[in-house]
Amino acid sequence: MEYMEQFQKIVEQQLARVEKMKQDTQFLDYKSLDRIIIGIIGGDGIGPAITANARHVLEELLKDEIASGKVELRDVDGLTIENRAACGKAIPDDVLDEIKKCHVLLKGPTTTPRKGDKWGNIESANVAMRKALDLFANVRPVKVPEDNIDWTFFRENTECLYAMGSQGVHITDDLAIDFRVITNPGTERIARQAFEYAKNNGKTRVSIVTKANIVKATDGKFLEICKKIGEEYPGIEVDDWYIDIMTAKLIDPKRRSQFQVFILPNLYGDILTDEAAEFQGGVGTAGSANLGRHYAMFEAIHGSAPRMVEEGREQYADPCSVMRASVMLLSHIGFQNQADLLEKALDICTVTEKKIAITGKQDGATGAQLADYILETIQKLGR
Repeated sequence: MEYMEQFQKIVEQQLARVEKMKQDTQFLDYKSLDRIIIGIIGGDGIGPAITANARHVLEELLKDEIASGKVELRDVDGLTIENRAACGKAIPDDVLDEIKKCHVLLKGPTTTPRKGDKWGNIESANVAMRKALDLFANVRPVKVPEDNIDWTFFRENTECLYAMGSQGVHITDDLAIDFRVITNPGTERIARQAFEYAKNNGKTRVSIVTKANIVKATDGKFLEICKKIGEEYPGIEVDDWYIDIMTAKLIDPKRRSQFQVFILPNLYGDILTDEAAEFQGGVGTAGSANLGRHYAMFEAIHGSAPRMVEEGREQYADPCSVMRASVMLLSHIGFQNQADLLEKALDICTVTEKKIAITGKQDGATGAQLADYILETIQKLGR
């Protein structure tokens, strides 16, 4: 039967991926590079507007490094929904070739079509990029000091339901089946990334989030492996939670301040980090890192907001998410002083001083005005 052949093909693909993961263990050393190429991907919707604001800030922060040739900011075009739909691919081949010429990426949001949309059944560009570049760790920090919230989420990025999202099967008109993938090496590397972060940043607690009581094979494997890795870090307390109760405990004032570092499979991580972002002002304020051994991609965690573009309001979109992602990017490639300056300026401009405000409409500031405000603040901090 056709669907059995498709399932066999999926299994063979995943077994081959497992073997590749076992063999690929080295990380890129950015310090060894003569020049670091930062690819700027505008995406679509409000993406080009907010990434342009972030690019402007990066140009100023890295002007000496750009002038010396140590850093290059390179625009990567073509990841719009229109181009992707025309090619019938999540990432057109020529665009992926350009992406792979960069060492690290700053990416704006991209539209993912839903069933029945005019764009057809195209896989998420984010999911495709994570698989193509093997960006296995999605790292999302959330901080709200006044509520004693300081969370860092390590979401596995290349497995779970999202890995198979476009490969589901319609058996009959009455039956459709999707596939979920969890592997030993895939889980081991995200768990170790989380525990190493905890150890290196003075964190004392790591919480594993699954639904292992119901989804026994895949979630059970994820939980078992994470706990086993945790045994190698005796100074860190390890606990585990089910995804449903964890969504409740994040809004429990008595409990939420106790959490520090989380490890989650892909789908649960996507849901929980959106909830968590609301505590610091919404998904528009949060950035994320997508880390692999050879590439890294930093992005906003929100969508492309096509309605804002349709209404001619994209210049009023909040660029803070991509700015926060830029902080993580700068830190990742070794420019910690610039990362610290940008983070402090963002906190001043959007939390404490807040001389201007983004509302998404004409009654608020434009993204360009906020970028200028942030740069003025950086100059004051750098004196």
